Amino acid sequence: MRHPSLRLLTTSLVMIAVLAACGGGSDDTPAPSPAPEATPAGLTLQKIGSYSTGQFGVSAAEIPAFDAASKRLFVVNAQLGAVDVLNLTNPISPTKIGVIDATALLAGASINSVAVHNGIVAVAIQAAVKTDNGLMALYRASDLTLLGSVAVGALPDMVTFTPDGQTVLVANEGEPSDDYQVDPEGSISIIDVRNPAAPVERKATFTAFNAQAAALRTAGVRIYGPNATVAQDLEPEYIAVSADGTTAWVTLQENNALARVNIASATVTDILPLGFKDHGVAGNELDASDTEGGAVTIRTWPGVHGMFLPDAMASYTVGGQTYLVTANEGDARAWGEDNAAYWAGDASQGFVEEFRVKHLVNRNGWSGRAGDDLPPQLNAIAAGGLLDPAVFGYCGAVAGDPAGCRADSALGRLNISWTMGYRTNPDGSPMMFSAAGVQDPAGNRLMYDRLYSYGARSFSIWNANGGLVWDSGAEIEKFLNSTDCRLGSTRNIPCTDFFNSGHDEGNAKDSRSDAKGPEPEGIALGRIGNKTFAFIGLERMGGVLVYDITTPTAPVRVDYLNTRDEWLTNPPDLATAGDLGPEGLVFIAAKDSPNGKPLLVVGNEVSGTTAVLQLNLTY
Repeated sequence: MRHPSLRLLTTSLVMIAVLAACGGGSDDTPAPSPAPEATPAGLTLQKIGSYSTGQFGVSAAEIPAFDAASKRLFVVNAQLGAVDVLNLTNPISPTKIGVIDATALLAGASINSVAVHNGIVAVAIQAAVKTDNGLMALYRASDLTLLGSVAVGALPDMVTFTPDGQTVLVANEGEPSDDYQVDPEGSISIIDVRNPAAPVERKATFTAFNAQAAALRTAGVRIYGPNATVAQDLEPEYIAVSADGTTAWVTLQENNALARVNIASATVTDILPLGFKDHGVAGNELDASDTEGGAVTIRTWPGVHGMFLPDAMASYTVGGQTYLVTANEGDARAWGEDNAAYWAGDASQGFVEEFRVKHLVNRNGWSGRAGDDLPPQLNAIAAGGLLDPAVFGYCGAVAGDPAGCRADSALGRLNISWTMGYRTNPDGSPMMFSAAGVQDPAGNRLMYDRLYSYGARSFSIWNANGGLVWDSGAEIEKFLNSTDCRLGSTRNIPCTDFFNSGHDEGNAKDSRSDAKGPEPEGIALGRIGNKTFAFIGLERMGGVLVYDITTPTAPVRVDYLNTRDEWLTNPPDLATAGDLGPEGLVFIAAKDSPNGKPLLVVGNEVSGTTAVLQLNLTY
């Protein structure tokens, strides 16, 4: 008699044979497709965890990146010049478990940026002398083993992978030395990393544009560094890549432009000027003064134009078209500003373009600022500046006297660039005026009919050709001054009480209005179901704004969370303040998240904290 278990085994073997003959069986059956992710109606941010370096004001937590397999966070710690490695298995309590230190590769080096793809960590490494070439290095996320490295350009400032993980791109910013005597060319390194042990680098450079300086300036690209070629003046800051991995766009922050790059050929194909934001029209208002006695005055200022000057950028696709989302922080060139010889009049010791309106335009000229904050390059052009009454008459300007426009409560405190906005002759040279405001080739005054401020106090959506699709206008400042806006981890503090405060100050309402306002700097995108959300970090005011940008022409604000809990102590106390100065952000989808819910991780450079925010979805 056959044993029952043998009969069962025989039957099973016959069934397996039949299935195999029919091409069936578990080995050949396609795995069921995962259920599509539900699309939320909205979301709110909730802070659920944090890691603190205990370091204030030294950029100890900047750029985060996440590896889903190892559940590790990689956070640039500029104070150490390294990457802190955090275990995020329990997102409520991240713990430090290691460090990536690049000094073994390059003496005195520091890490500026980090990115992760499928278990590989890429870092951008700056040389001890920032004008020297740096490195890009690859590490294994699970055990931090160095896999390979390759030389890149000067001051590699941002690193990212293409979607397939086969290529790493590095923005080589090429900032000048502090005295502006050494000015490396900016470039984009395009690196084949299919063999991590032997990455192969090609450079996309700007040298082909050197002969086009005049045309680029006419188009609106800011090329203005002392004696700089186009390639030297362009400073790549941040990279976004198309979904198909064929094209990259690079912010050229100081130049108010984007570069478009063909990845396959490692070629910069276009330089795309971003234009300017007219703060004289409704919808683009701003608060231009930090000395209004506690008042907030968000209004139009005809003649004032904001330079977008974006920092971070991300891309997404709608209807087969790529859209670019930028955080329009603003940034001025200020080299040699701590060098007394520069302010004493030695133009070879630096270059500072920033100047307050009331010092730039003064009926008595600007000699009273000599030895203080008068840039010698400006002083070499003329003896003073005036405002065009035809443009600025509304705030009191008359011929030969900017008058009431210089008031601290008007435009006087606003920081602008002296390098542009004055009238020029057909050959591009400054058009000179007399002290009375009359055009006179023998005069010694510049006539400003436009004032260019830093940053647009907004975030924007652009098409693939650099055309503006949508801009948040004055929405951010207006929201921060509204009763709808609340601060603190429990959202119990009115934003209006600390409107446009600085991230390293206490009791500082309105202190950033004369500069760049709340300073949108970092940006991350997250797709949940059929919706795309943008997360925008406000560097100075702090906190993260959330917008639904599914429709590029009609984004909608969804939430704002600012976990700074103490606003009065100066400087802030790390023990009580909360998170200060968001720099970089990374979105973690629910399928990759350690707790199964979508997360947002924020590196806060001033408080030195890495915050873990949970996205609580509503349906």
